[in-house]
Amino acid sequence: MTILVTGATGNVGRPLVAELLAAGHRVRALTRNPAKADLPAGAEVVAGDLAGGSGLEAAFEGVTAAHLICFGGDDYAPLTNGEQIVSTAVRAGVRRVTVLKGDVDKSPLEAAIEAGGLEWTYLAPVEFMSNTLEWAASIREEGTVREGFAEARSAMIHDSDIASVAAVALTGDGHAGQEYWLTGPEALTMPERVRVLGEVLGREIRFVELSRDEMIARWRAEGYGDGDIEFFLTVRTDPPITGDLVLPTVEKVTGRPARTFAQWVREHAAVFN
Repeated sequence: MTILVTGATGNVGRPLVAELLAAGHRVRALTRNPAKADLPAGAEVVAGDLAGGSGLEAAFEGVTAAHLICFGGDDYAPLTNGEQIVSTAVRAGVRRVTVLKGDVDKSPLEAAIEAGGLEWTYLAPVEFMSNTLEWAASIREEGTVREGFAEARSAMIHDSDIASVAAVALTGDGHAGQEYWLTGPEALTMPERVRVLGEVLGREIRFVELSRDEMIARWRAEGYGDGDIEFFLTVRTDPPITGDLVLPTVEKVTGRPARTFAQWVREHAAVFN
């Protein structure tokens, strides 16, 4: 069967393409800029925009399973054309989808999928380990991380583990109708993350705690609006029910333990040095 991966050049889409190809599946990768996709050999790379609806007919042609994302565009806003996406997929013969959630609440795309009769599996990661890349410049230049809410814990997940769960759900049975909350194997505070970074990189990295007001000022300076800032504060002060709870989902679905934060840092060490 041919499997469509949308968001194919993203933090989850890229390893998902690679994993599906390695397992011998035919993969079609949807991206807005195929010329810059740089995806593994063997992937059929096609141009299209899930958010704008362009290229969807061609992207879904001959596809029986698809990995979808609930958000699109440069601003990662929730998709509003869920009915168009689902109707196009159903007409093409798609039977099964995985959906990378972007929020705790049900998105318009998820509502359309359930109304359209597709077999679905929702993937709900609590926090991507790749968010740590936001610290790369300050670590390289100053050996320092400045963040607020030092005691807040997060059971961050390796992006490739999200991809592995998606690959299993797309190609195996028993996952329809499941909403998988996905975490890594440990819940770490900000200072604990910094400690792991220092140990793996082999150098001292300082953690400087910012106040709540300083964090809000930073987010405003970065261009975030009130809604985004409210979400950021909620995640740090009143996280979703599984936000700081380690869950065994990755191992139960894939048969192997979730990757650690130290492993993620080793894989990305060059970015911080």
